[in-house]
Amino acid sequence: MLENIRLSFQGIWSHKLRSILTMLGIIIGIAAIITIVSTIKGTNEQIKENLVGSGNNNVNIRLNQDGYGYELSTYNGLPSGVTPISDELFDSICNTKNVEEASLYVKLSDWGDTVYYNNTSLSSSYIYGIDENYFSTCGYTIYKGRGFHQSDYDKFRKVVIIDENTMNSLFPGENPIDKVIDINNETYTVIGVAKKSDEFKPTINSVDDYYSYMDNSGCALYIPLTSWPNSFYFDTPQSVVVRAANTDVMNKVGKDIATLLNDSVVSSSTYKYKSDSALNDLKSLEDISSSTNTQLIWIASISLLVGGIGVMNIMLVSVKERTREIGLKKAIGARKKRILFQFLTESMVLTSLGGIFGVLCGVGLAQIVSKIASIPVAISIPAAIIAVVFSMVIGIIFGLIPSIQAANLDPIDALRYE
Repeated sequence: MLENIRLSFQGIWSHKLRSILTMLGIIIGIAAIITIVSTIKGTNEQIKENLVGSGNNNVNIRLNQDGYGYELSTYNGLPSGVTPISDELFDSICNTKNVEEASLYVKLSDWGDTVYYNNTSLSSSYIYGIDENYFSTCGYTIYKGRGFHQSDYDKFRKVVIIDENTMNSLFPGENPIDKVIDINNETYTVIGVAKKSDEFKPTINSVDDYYSYMDNSGCALYIPLTSWPNSFYFDTPQSVVVRAANTDVMNKVGKDIATLLNDSVVSSSTYKYKSDSALNDLKSLEDISSSTNTQLIWIASISLLVGGIGVMNIMLVSVKERTREIGLKKAIGARKKRILFQFLTESMVLTSLGGIFGVLCGVGLAQIVSKIASIPVAISIPAAIIAVVFSMVIGIIFGLIPSIQAANLDPIDALRYE
């Protein structure tokens, strides 16, 4: 085998220009596929970052009714067939594979008649009852005042943390700390202002990205989960938010936790828990682009077919040129198998070199496209390896006919060939 490879390189080197032109179809095809795959992968990763936010791998698992999100209001309590999330169940959620942190919360959408400060009300807001882990799970920091202490939960204190939008709406130009606001006819003291930490801030490049985050826009107020019954029902359906280990496992984590929660729901109930992560939106985008991307790869593969035909043609020429050499080898005892493998190895080496050069050109072309069109790229090592292996297979397939022809030459006719 090593001798065949050495002879193959010797033959390629002795006909450098012809070999380069022969490899050109393979190089173009492999380079095109590597460029397309790298661009697709890079674009998908950027979409993930835009939808999810850098480092913000949060998945919400919420109660649904008949496939639609259950809307909590000030006058409805725990739905039929749904039980509160127990400590044991929450421990199972925290111990789920790829869950880094988890939190329980309740959420109420308000449209202007629940939150007041003096004579000013919020036209729309979200009121959250949160546990001790919510801010760290969702990537919030307290930049004014303080966060919740354990004593706030233990003593059912009526304290509230607001976001920047609420601060600007209710307390323009004022320090909101220690101000008293009314939440559903109960007074709460503002103790802090929260915002997303920088490393959790999502990248918003389009209207679609903004829409994906609309739940996090508007005004938000956070009260201790134990204080929720002061203004609302004691039995309120809870939601779960978890931080997954990375974006690739978000959907799997969401489904696993939804399954755990649904085991606690009465089977005949119309209410079911369902995971809701930004990557669900990404899946539809990937499905739409998948067919287009596949078509592009098939189109690029046509050049590989053309390159393979070129390899077959040049190998047939090589057999003709070396007919007397083949006859001489057979005359001194070379078997058909040896002749066959010699030419097959030369064909495989030729296409393998084309595959390697194609990968290098593809990586370079992907970087150029990235710079010119500002499109992100992510080089796929498995795709590069598969491309080189595929080029070797092309060499075997298209070199087979010339190799068989060489192996079947009659030694006497071959020696007489001029």
